[in-house]
Parts: sequence; C-alpha cells; structure tokens
Amino acid sequence: MTRYLYYPGCSMDASARAYQESLAAIAPVLGLDLAELDDWNCCGATEYFGLSRTPAYALVGRNLAIAADQADGTRTLVAPCSACFLNLARTDHAMAESPVLRRDVNASLEVGGFHYDPGAITVRHLLEVIMNEVGLARVSGAVSRPLTGLRVAPYLGCMVPRPDYASLWIRHEQPRDLDRLLATLGADVVDYPLTTECCGGHMAQISTELGFGLIRRLIVAAEARGADLMVAVCPMCQMNIDAFQGEMNRHFRTSHHMPILFFTQLMGLAFGQEPTRLGIGRELVDASRALARVGIEVPPPSEDELKAAQREEAHRRKQALPMPHLDDAPGAERQEVRR
Repeated sequence: MTRYLYYPGCSMDASARAYQESLAAIAPVLGLDLAELDDWNCCGATEYFGLSRTPAYALVGRNLAIAADQADGTRTLVAPCSACFLNLARTDHAMAESPVLRRDVNASLEVGGFHYDPGAITVRHLLEVIMNEVGLARVSGAVSRPLTGLRVAPYLGCMVPRPDYASLWIRHEQPRDLDRLLATLGADVVDYPLTTECCGGHMAQISTELGFGLIRRLIVAAEARGADLMVAVCPMCQMNIDAFQGEMNRHFRTSHHMPILFFTQLMGLAFGQEPTRLGIGRELVDASRALARVGIEVPPPSEDELKAAQREEAHRRKQALPMPHLDDAPGAERQEVRR
C-alpha cells in the first residue's frame, strides 16, 4: 500500500457521495492508502477568489499547512475534486511566486497557529495519481469484468489539465489520460472533442439560459458520437450534468437522457464489484439502462432506501445556503430537482 495525504473536500460526503463510496471500494485494489487530513476546511470553491484575495488564499493555505504538519513520511496531497485540486495547487504556486502574498497569507495563518512554506506539499489529482503512480498495468490486472460494448464519453472538465502548475499533463486541450484509463477497463471510448470544455460551474444557478446551454452542448456532443454515458472526474461537473439535466430539458423542451458517472465507479464495475457498493443508483439520470447493455444489473432502491434518501435530501436542503439566481428567461419553468 502506498500512503498519500487525502483532501476530500466538501462534496465527497454530500452531492458526490457516490464518488467517495466508489473510491473507498477501489482504493485497496489499487494499493492506495488515503490518509484523510484531520480538521481540514472548505477550499472556498471558485467564487471566493473573486471576492477577497488574501482571505481566499489563507483559507486554502490552512489546508496546505495542515497537510505539511501531518505529512508523516509523505508529501503528496491527493484531491479527487477538480476545484479543490486547482485551488490547492494554485495557492501553493501563488505563494511561491509572490513574497507579498506569502507574507500576508502566513500572517493570517499565524492567528490560528499555522504556517506554510510553498513547496512543502505536492498537490495531485486522483486521476493523475492513478495514471502515473498506480499505472495502467495494475489497473488492467484488476479487471475481471471488462466493460466491452459500453460506449463512454470521457469528460475531464476545464480545471484538471490547466493551468497545470507542475507540468503533469502532456496535452492541455485534449489530454488522453482518461481515454486510456477507460479503454483499459474494456470500454469503447468515443472521440469526445469537448472533454475539457466547461460545464458552467454555478451558472445554472445564476443564468438559466447560459448555464443550461453549456450543459446541453456537452450532452448533445456525447449523444452525437453514440455515447451510452459520460464519465466525469469532478463532483461539480457530475452534479451539473446529472442534477440539472431534467431542468435543462424542460427549459429547452428537449428529452435528453445522458447518465454521467464517476470514473471510479466504472473502475469498480470493471473490477467486478457490485453497483450498489459503488454508489450507482444515486445518480438522478438513471444509468441502469446503459449498464444493462453490457450485462450489469443495477437493483432498484428499496422503499426504505428511498425514504432514507428523501430524509437526507430534506436535511441537506435545510442546512444549505441560498444560491443566487437571475430570472433571465421569463416564463421558463423552474422546478427543484428531488430524489
């Protein structure tokens, strides 16, 4: 087992719970020992950096300082969320480049008893670690149920391969790492030119026309290439295309049905693990029909599971902060997505 520090971020135990469950299922198979940081905090997502520069960097810098304190033989911090990965890597890079920012951030951290020297921690995305540390040979050796016949569109999103501060990616506009991984699982990987295009982030909450338009563009491109489903590496991307697909259909009067699963879920399936253990069934756009084409049966949720999911969703909504929304499409029907 190879030990890594692990920063889950806020999504992994909430909207991206299926990502967390599937990662927990495949990590032992891949020899990954992911040591979650103790007392980590939110990375601030993308908005905070546009509001207040020093506090935003200090918020992320606290996680880097915690990681450095808890290193215990490893300096590598793995983040499965693309936004978290980018914020952590950007903060480390920015503090190294700017002595003024480094001074201001550490002055803020000092209040809580922390300090961070840039370069003390190496930040890496989970996909890149699997590709370059675990390696495709080990992945291939774990495949017991090849996904032959499942046509998948690999969707990296815009934040993983760029700006690439550590020069980890060979091609920033059209990286083939996810393609190669999915092909190793036996899947039929379609040529998907929008693999690094933006899903809109929070635009679906702010500008309906623009946000839903970006989601529709990604889905239409996947459908045009005959994909059965899309595969994501980012909780925000997966949530946007999955949770807002129904609203997008109502807005544009379309009937798209494009499931989007995490790459770790497909890895678990190819490793012979049961769909429910991998969080399959938590997606809103049902993936069971696509998986049935390759002989994988997803059992429907029981009544108790449905009721538990409804209670969990109701609790989550009560705890959630309100999101901004501009009614830029008068008369357009908006409906809350419910499980």
